[in-house]
Amino acid sequence: MNSARRFQTANTLTNGLVLVAGGENSDGYFNSAELYNSSTGTWTITGKMNTARYHHTATTLTNGLVLVTGGYNAASYFNSAELYNPSTGTWTATGNMSVKRSSHTASTLTNGLVLVAGGSNFDGYLNSAELYNSSTGTWTITRNMSVARKGHTASTLANGLVLIIGGYNGVSYFNSAELYNVSAGTWTITGNMNATRQYYTASTLANGLVLVIGGYNGVSYFNSAELYNVSAGTWKITRSMNVVRGFHEASTLANGLILVAGGSNFRGYLNSTELYNPSTGTWRITGNMTIARHYHTTSILENGKVLVAGGYNSSSILSSAELY
Repeated sequence: MNSARRFQTANTLTNGLVLVAGGENSDGYFNSAELYNSSTGTWTITGKMNTARYHHTATTLTNGLVLVTGGYNAASYFNSAELYNPSTGTWTATGNMSVKRSSHTASTLTNGLVLVAGGSNFDGYLNSAELYNSSTGTWTITRNMSVARKGHTASTLANGLVLIIGGYNGVSYFNSAELYNVSAGTWTITGNMNATRQYYTASTLANGLVLVIGGYNGVSYFNSAELYNVSAGTWKITRSMNVVRGFHEASTLANGLILVAGGSNFRGYLNSTELYNPSTGTWRITGNMTIARHYHTTSILENGKVLVAGGYNSSSILSSAELY
């Protein structure tokens, strides 16, 4: 990349390019953005965001624009939101969220709205949620989650519900999970995970199950993994990874396997990767990345390869990128 960065976002655009935006390094917080072209293997600078931010979200909308929300820059939390237009390479401010928030989630719903939930700001940890309407550029408050949390995950399920899992509230790490009903605008408690965890990943499998992998709970890193059954609302332990890790990334490959890359544990930063096979419920080690990293991003390219970019290790914040 043109800039070393961590805590950035990465979105694969409808034109096949990958948009990386924001983040930070030792020089400060970024409003810069750049594009990766998989055909040429090169990065190009594109328009800057209106606000330098990290711990924000970036969501590709049904109209092809990318919605960036919230975040933080050490001085301020943000409720601002802006849209990236891939056709023009420019950013435009859109309606502000009702609440300033960072380390939240943003999920595209089946009706095209975007659900933002949780996070934190200077007032504390948040259970609030709100909906963005891309047609009007406005936000609407919806019901609160049952628990204030940040560092959680949000998965849009095949039945249209959104599954929120885990996270942290400044005191406790959570194993709790809840479901957002788009039609009713309400939350319902569902089964608890077997482990409390933050800094894990959650992947929706082709069979409809949700695979949660690894993470951290303030005391331990995990190699454990578990599966959420949407129909039953229950969790089942599956095989553990070969390596204990949190702060990793997980990508769903074209063949249905889940690639887990990098992260860290108490022994240090990781370049190891492994693959989960949903058909057998087993893991196998695959080739190591060239560089150990966490706080990186992974993106599935049109050619089926996985782009790993940026992040951090014991040596430095990284500008490097590599392909699996």
